[in-house]
Amino acid sequence: MSSLSQMSARSNKPAPGGSRQAGVGLIEILVAILVLSIGLLGMAALQTKALSTNNSAMASSVATIASYSILGAMRADKANALTGSYNTTVTANACPTSRASLADAQKSDWCSQLKQNLGAASTTSGTINCSNTGTCTITIQYDDSRAGTQGQVGLNNQKVITSAML
Repeated sequence: MSSLSQMSARSNKPAPGGSRQAGVGLIEILVAILVLSIGLLGMAALQTKALSTNNSAMASSVATIASYSILGAMRADKANALTGSYNTTVTANACPTSRASLADAQKSDWCSQLKQNLGAASTTSGTINCSNTGTCTITIQYDDSRAGTQGQVGLNNQKVITSAML
């Protein structure tokens, strides 16, 4: 080894014609971690939004099933449904307790179903309106704040309206 290259090796200076980079690898790692962190935060936000939207869709499906449930009960008791025995509005936080007739028992059970599946809030309600010709409209209103729309006026209360013939 020549004396010049020995001296360069001892003083930690690059030999003539060679180059040495120091610290660039650490900066690259820090930038990669920053980019990865931002990506993971974005994925977490996306997952949260997907979960809340999925819960909202489930509530809409439950409301639809509840409307078909009371329609099925009214079809089984068609004579009373045509005379208006089922026409009512129930609120989930104050379900009727009367079970004097089949219609009263069905309305009480339906209200309990709404309360259990859509929440006991005062905004959860169900309205049944049947004409004497057998055309019925079932309206279910519920709080859909699980959709992530808190604070956005008018978006929390959702309605499912089902019209059918008995």
